[in-house]
Amino acid sequence: MRPTRPNRYRKAARGVAAVEMGILLPILIFLTLPVIDFARAIQANLILVNLTREGASLASRSSTYTPQAIMNSLAATTPPLKMPGQGMIYITKIMGYCETSGCAPRNIVLEQHHWLQGWKQAGGSAPASRVWGCGSGGGSWITDGSCSGIPTGKNAPTANAMTGSLHDGDVVYVVETYYSFDMLFKGLTMSGMSMPTLGPNLYSVTAF
Repeated sequence: MRPTRPNRYRKAARGVAAVEMGILLPILIFLTLPVIDFARAIQANLILVNLTREGASLASRSSTYTPQAIMNSLAATTPPLKMPGQGMIYITKIMGYCETSGCAPRNIVLEQHHWLQGWKQAGGSAPASRVWGCGSGGGSWITDGSCSGIPTGKNAPTANAMTGSLHDGDVVYVVETYYSFDMLFKGLTMSGMSMPTLGPNLYSVTAF
């Protein structure tokens, strides 16, 4: 018995739907994959923001913990991020400084510390602090992770943070975090379209 006309139409419709799905499915997958990486990047950035906020608060309030102890404690709260291999933390102490009475205060660097467990010490090349660079700013890194030989007084280096916000004698701690973000689908292309690139370095900073 020959199929009735409605049956033939249904079979033809199913065939068309299968072809359409075969054409559209790769495109839908390609459009969905970036969402996974965007969600991971948002999660990583939120962790960094919370880390800098808590770090700045701890550094400004604690007199019993060393900067390295603070940074180690902060890094321990960051899973699923792999901070020891892919992250870096800087803590910089900044003060408003006037050379003469009534002048506009200049924000100077008093101290700077980098995390010894960060990827700078793991054979990688971590980005420098955006607040001030120890190696190029009159100081040098020493084995305990602090910057030694920072000039003082009128020769002190100017910090790139809290500009115009500090009065003479005001002191703040600035905590910066970097994270080298690994995309799961980096470099994926299809029909001339390329996956957007996130990173490579996520960054957060808080002053307290």
